[in-house]
Parts: sequence; structure tokens; C-alpha cells
Amino acid sequence: MKGKIAAGLLGLLISIQNINAQNKTIDPKKMEWFQDAKLGIFIHWGIYSVEGVSESWSFFNNYINHDNYMKQLDGFTASQYQPENWVQLIKNSGAKYAVITTKHHDGVSLWNTQGEKAISIPKNSAAKKDVLTPFIAELKKSGLKTGLYFSLPDWSHPYYDVNTRTKKRYDIKNDHARWQKFINYYQGQLNELSSQYRPDLLWFDGDWEHTSKEWQAPKTLENLRKFNPDIIINSRLNNHGDYETPEQGIPVVNPQSKYWELCYTMNDAWGYQPFDWNYKSPNMIVRTLADVMSMGGNLLLDIGPKSDGSIPSEQVEVLQNLARWTSKNKEAIYGTRRGLPFENYKGKSSLSKDGKKLFLYLEEAKGFVKVYGLDTPPLSAKIIGDQNSKINIKSDNKGNYTFNLTNTKFDQDVTVLEIDFKDKLQFSNPIKDQRSLSEVLENNNTKEAVYQIADQLHEGNNMFNNSGLTSDGLDMKINKTSKTNSETFNWISKNAEALFETEKGLQNGHYSGMSALSKDKQTIYLFVEGTPTGPIALKGIKNGIARIRIVGEGSIINHKIYNTLYWSDRPGIIYIDIPKERLDKNMTVIAVLLDKPIELYREKVGAIENNL
Repeated sequence: MKGKIAAGLLGLLISIQNINAQNKTIDPKKMEWFQDAKLGIFIHWGIYSVEGVSESWSFFNNYINHDNYMKQLDGFTASQYQPENWVQLIKNSGAKYAVITTKHHDGVSLWNTQGEKAISIPKNSAAKKDVLTPFIAELKKSGLKTGLYFSLPDWSHPYYDVNTRTKKRYDIKNDHARWQKFINYYQGQLNELSSQYRPDLLWFDGDWEHTSKEWQAPKTLENLRKFNPDIIINSRLNNHGDYETPEQGIPVVNPQSKYWELCYTMNDAWGYQPFDWNYKSPNMIVRTLADVMSMGGNLLLDIGPKSDGSIPSEQVEVLQNLARWTSKNKEAIYGTRRGLPFENYKGKSSLSKDGKKLFLYLEEAKGFVKVYGLDTPPLSAKIIGDQNSKINIKSDNKGNYTFNLTNTKFDQDVTVLEIDFKDKLQFSNPIKDQRSLSEVLENNNTKEAVYQIADQLHEGNNMFNNSGLTSDGLDMKINKTSKTNSETFNWISKNAEALFETEKGLQNGHYSGMSALSKDKQTIYLFVEGTPTGPIALKGIKNGIARIRIVGEGSIINHKIYNTLYWSDRPGIIYIDIPKERLDKNMTVIAVLLDKPIELYREKVGAIENNL
């Protein structure tokens, strides 16, 4: 397993290097609609939905034998299939394109393919009809872009060399003629798809099983361009892709490619599985979209219809909530580009295409936000969707700005603050005043004072060193004057554990906010502003979690980890629920105790492109 994963990582690194080299020559006009889209819907639909087993992998891994897997053809009816309703749901969600599995690794084609010895839904299933054509027709009628997923491997086809993990039909080196028959077969199917559907995008999968030379990838690409010179190809045609495709795990740091897309499930499965109830909430999905947009990428969110063609209600609910949010915040979604560095804004953000608007994605209701290092002064600010909002802007004359949100009507998931500029926004490394403890204690605004404490701790400037602070907040020798803000002093006493001898916080990408680390590096202290709209998220933490609690009052709180993949060493996302009744009105501090000193995952690569 370790050797295979290492090989996968090496191959992926080489692939990404090639993508980076190609990005220099990719026509930006061709990629513009893709880069502007931000949201697409992935559809995994096939016979695997009949029994609710893993698509193709269930027989490849010998969890079910191939004959029993293929018996699902008899149960695939598509009896409730209404492609016009699918497309309407997708379009309403705010997606600008859809990608559907025309054929997965099991080799079952959704359309009426004429390929030699092909297995298809029209010919071999209970449905007895082409289910791909009416969907593509509705997609094109709606104005959405057409994406077709196509598996390079075909584990059911007699001309393909691999059958299951433990069985091969032949070795290519011993039977070139048979392999060439398979090349002709798969390229012929691609020609069918290209001529019949004129796709805007082709989403390949499974290229790890063979080399570019064995797949004859250059010829495949040449053929595709005959039908559409501007065809967009994902990264999974060996070294011939236009954009990077990290899978399941939201990147911690910005992907290396200029163009990228996170393919992501709502629960743990791609196709419909009736016993997979591990759904992310609609709130988590909206925040995932904001996270991806802030790094300049697209979210390709998956749905898995049932074998009768109906879409599970949980998935419909997620799409409907996306529709609510995207329709409200269009200008802060489509056509946006990568946002501010973490040093300038400790949260998620994006810029308009012309660079004259900055969008801040707020995941909590709070009194103010701070943005640092703006060389271009803002003209105005507003809350999108709230015409009555009046945002007061305060400057320290060093490029640092505070935006007051006192009268804001916050969104249930993500509130968008739009900041407008006369010219294209320019920004630089922030220059901040370092506040002394006495200055902070004399600040009459407690929320601002504790923010200053958290901000300086995050940057590695601990104003409490040699101050008289104690580890438990008792018997403190901190100097008090007649101007000392007692509320701030009490907050310090309550949260002393997170302030006493703590060190610089997490690097960008791991937490959307300020943090600090204990001296032994085994506890992460998260500073939580205001009232979060849902569970707060931590990414890229390799460690196991011993426990999570609220600092200063002892409550142990729950957490759940999503997107942990047994075939990848990338850690999942830790979501932490904070009971609203336990939030501190000034700033809540959460202690995350780890099983050992912290280890961070910061590799600048996408997911391993296999499913071992």
C-alpha cells in the first residue's frame, strides 16, 4: 500500500508539473467560461445505484463478483427519470456546468454506443433507453455548459487488459494487437460522444493504469480537438490536461495550477448508496464553495441519483440551499478571482475580475472585520442582499481598515461584504502597530481589545510574557490603573490558559481565523469571533484529536471529521460544534488537544488520483 501511494504521489507531482508548464500556453479565452463558472454539478449515475454499491470498485476490489455486479443491469429502470427536472435543479443551484458519467470503470455506457462488444443501458438494462441524450439536450437548452465524464479503463471489456485487482486478461507487451483493439474501441466511443453531444469539457478518469504512450493520449487529444478546438480537458489524461482536479479534500494552500476544480461529494459516496447518511450540512457546502472561490478554484459538487432516476431528498436540499445563496450573491461568485493573502485578511475573500471589488465571505455574525495592507483606499462597503446596511469604515492611515458591522443582517450561511475601490486594488505586506498590554487594557471597546490580543498572539507577539499573567488566571500580578477596562481584564483571566506562554498560530489555510499554539505544540487555541453560522472548520491537521473544549469554562464539545480517505495520507476536515449558549460575547477560545505535537499537511498537490 505504501509503495503504491508513494508511486501515486510521484506520478501526481509529475502530472502537476506538466500542467503548470502547459498553463503558460493554454489559451485564456478558452478557459474563461470555466474560470468564471465557480460551481458545477457532478453526476454519478449508473447500475451501481441499484444495490447501492461502490461504482465499479466494488467488483474490482472483489467485494462483489463481477457477475453479481452486472446483474444490476436488470434493476436499472430509470422509471422516474425526468432530465428536465434534473437540469432545472442544477441551474437553480447556481451551477454553470454539469459533468455526467457517460461511462465509469465498469464499462456500462449510458448512451446507445455502437462500440464493439460494448455494454450499454439502452441495449442491456431494464431501462431499454438512451438516458444520456435527453439530459444533454436539456442541458444545452438551458444554456449550461456540457461536461462528460469518461473512464479510460473498462474493466468489463474483453479487449482491456485489467479485470480486477487480482485478475488480468493479458499483458500488453505480449499482445499488442489486442491492446490496439481496445485503443480503437475507447477512442471510437469518444468520437461518438464528441460528434453527438459536442461537449465543452471532457472529464477523464483512471489514467493511472497506463502511460500516456500506452493510452495514445496525444492522438486522443488530437481527435477531440477536431470536433471542438476549444475543448477543455481535466488533469486526468496523463500529462495533457488544462486544469488540476484535487479530489474530496479542500486544499490547504492554493493549488499550483492557475485553473483548478475540487470534485466533492455531499456524503462519502459518489454514486447513490442508501446507507451512507454521512451528509455534510447545506451550511458546510456553502462555506466549502466560499473556501474554494477564495483560492481561485471551482467546486464540482456531486449528486448520485437512484436507479429509478430520482434524486435523494438530502441532495435536493443541499442544491436548494445553494440556489438561495448563489441567487443572493451572484456578483460575489461568478467571474471572481483569488482573494487576499491570509496576512491581509484572516478569512475567505475574492476579487472581482477587474480588481475593483473585494468580497469578504463572513461565516459568523460579528461587530467588525479588519483588513490590512490595502494600498488602494476603499470608496464604500455594503452587505450584498441587505440594502439597509450601512458600513462605517475606519482607517489607521497605514493601509489598515476596520469595517463596522453593527447594523448588519447576517446570512444563515455566509454573509458577503462587498468593498468597492475607484482603481484596481493594490495591497502589500501589512504594517501594524504593536499594542502594549497597558494600551489594550485601557481600550474601552472590549471586543476590539480582545481582537488585538488574539491578533498579536497569532503573529507570535505575546504581550503577556513577563506581565504577571498566571497560567490559570488566578493571583495575576498584571498592573491595573483607573483606566483599566475590567471586562477585558476578566476576559484575560478567564482565557489565561490560551495566553500564557503561547506561541505563533497556524499558517494560512488551516483555520479561517486567528489562533495560537501552546508551548509544547500539542494544543491549538482557536479564537472564535462572534456567532458562527455553523461548526468551525480545521484543515490539514495530521494529528489525532484527544479532546476539544471551551477554554475557561471546561465544556467538552463535539467534533466530526469528514473526507478522511483510507487510500490517501491527506487528513480530513475537522468540524467543531460550539453550543451558541456557551459563546463568549467578546471572543470564544477553543482548545484542541492533540495526541502529540502538531503535524501539518501542506503539500501543494491535489488528491492521489486512484482509489486503492
